[in-house]
Amino acid sequence: MTNAILLSLAGLIGLALGGELLVRGAVGIAQKLGVSTLFTGLVIVGFATSMPEMVASVEAALQGSPDIAWGNVVGSNLANTLMILGISALVAPIVLSGAGRRDALVALAATLVLWALAAGGVGARWICFALLCGILAYIVWRYLNPGEGAVEEPGADTDVNAVIASIQFLAGLGVLVAGGQALVAGAIELATIFKVPETVIGLTVVAVGTSLPELAASIAAALRGKSGLALGNVVGSNIYNILLIGGATMSIAPQALPGDLAGTQMILLTASAVLVLALLWFAKSIGRLVGGALVAIFAANVVLVFA
Repeated sequence: MTNAILLSLAGLIGLALGGELLVRGAVGIAQKLGVSTLFTGLVIVGFATSMPEMVASVEAALQGSPDIAWGNVVGSNLANTLMILGISALVAPIVLSGAGRRDALVALAATLVLWALAAGGVGARWICFALLCGILAYIVWRYLNPGEGAVEEPGADTDVNAVIASIQFLAGLGVLVAGGQALVAGAIELATIFKVPETVIGLTVVAVGTSLPELAASIAAALRGKSGLALGNVVGSNIYNILLIGGATMSIAPQALPGDLAGTQMILLTASAVLVLALLWFAKSIGRLVGGALVAIFAANVVLVFA
């Protein structure tokens, strides 16, 4: 058991460090290209911070444990919306300008697709193709139609060294791969030792671990008053997790999603996606009271999953 715990801890540390390097590099490249803060959060940072989930899920699928992979997808989205958005609001209330409503709609639509796949017990490589086409179409559409939040927020640092940013990005990616391999190996061993379903391990240990880069990026953005970046990171990562990571997992293991995801977890995931859309539409900010409630719901769900 000691070996499993050490492997898991080493993997978590690797994912945290690799994710931090990857995010720094991605933001630097985005600033050099001169794209908007919201686009940076939705696409660049959303992609970069989703790489731990990507590595962990692909590694799990390759090792014959797709339940961990799909549990990670659902659990990471729950962690993004409830834990990360909640903690970010506790650190500094997130001001909402209405920007990102279209992206929240895309995230909700992707969530409903995932629920339909889980409930229908469907698995095939054509689904992988459809999901990957979906994320590609989203990136192209978002780049060509920046829309709300297209203007860069004041205070952005445009004095960026592209070479250093690229090195950070590539180094972070390498550390992520090593960390993901260690975390999945440790998680599988822990699931065997404690006789816990692999889906549960994916929903909790792996999901929270792979969400650490999103947490760090969103807290940093909240502290700097970059509301668009903090919110865009969460919404963008949720879209990537379902379409990109789900598509990659289905390409390796073209089988039905774990049936136990179709119940309470998908209901909560869909409700959280609806909540984000409602907040963007009707609220002016996400305050500490709402933030605390989101974190409490996430904690209660973790207890429920293990119970």
